[in-house]
Amino acid sequence: MAPGWYLGRETPARRTGVGVATIERVAPTRATVLLAGESGVGKDLIARAIHFHSPRRDRPFVKINCTALPENLMESELFGYEKGAFTGANTTKPGKFEQADTGTVFLDEIGDVPGSVQVKLLRILQEREFERLGSNQTRHIDVRVIAATNQDLRMALEQGTFREDLYYRLNVVPINIIPLRERMADIPFLAEHFLCKYAEEAGNKITAITPGAMSRLAAYHWPGNVRELENVIERSVVMCSGTWLDAADIKLDNAPRPRNAAGEFSLPPGMTLDQYEQELIREALKRAEGNKSQAARALGLTRNALRYRLAQMGLEPEGGQPQD
Repeated sequence: MAPGWYLGRETPARRTGVGVATIERVAPTRATVLLAGESGVGKDLIARAIHFHSPRRDRPFVKINCTALPENLMESELFGYEKGAFTGANTTKPGKFEQADTGTVFLDEIGDVPGSVQVKLLRILQEREFERLGSNQTRHIDVRVIAATNQDLRMALEQGTFREDLYYRLNVVPINIIPLRERMADIPFLAEHFLCKYAEEAGNKITAITPGAMSRLAAYHWPGNVRELENVIERSVVMCSGTWLDAADIKLDNAPRPRNAAGEFSLPPGMTLDQYEQELIREALKRAEGNKSQAARALGLTRNALRYRLAQMGLEPEGGQPQD
């Protein structure tokens, strides 16, 4: 998104339910920020706004999607590696943290980071130092860390899948971002911003959204939050042939969502809830051919949460590393 968007009168803070004063107070510091909220609420926008309003605005902003990184590659991606550190390491490669030196690192979905990497992240936060994979040379960096999660990290603490010391290092300035359905007054500002963005990209002449179109947007429940709104506006802009978006041009996702009728669900005969959960986990692992990351996604769990459940089932040693 264009940097100018962060400087307008209608700031991203207003559009994500976060007070402008909070952004303005946090941004100039190097304090670590933990953003929490449902998937798609705009955590990325807030992270970028904090960076843009900080003294580091002209320095790198490096986003790291922790869910997208395979566990066996996460350490080398974050901290880099030396030539010969492992099979295939034909050159030396700096990691994401080095790329962000003097700037900001945004750790998206921090709850998905495995325990072995959590230890190294804690060192980054405490000591501002690390070693590349395959190297004994300690490197010092100056980075501002912003983390985000759509999980309950306190529950992860209780389950033993997230380090308590890392949690408190991340949770210096906690910011909770409310879902779009609870801040419907922000829809016109967001919609107009996304309209400008995608109309320019598409090279068309759409200049406005009619009141009828705004009413239709406001009447929708937005289960996908800001991300879904952005997708709807992009789709509508692409399909529109006029010079403004009218109600008929708004292409909402109206696919029915499956729901069980009241009282319809029941456990299989003779099976407890714990047994049923374990059966679901075994089936997910079977379909994923033993790939724990893929099975976790199918179950709607993080990899760490799945590992905790497997340990409880006796299928994985406590603290063991997944074999994905």
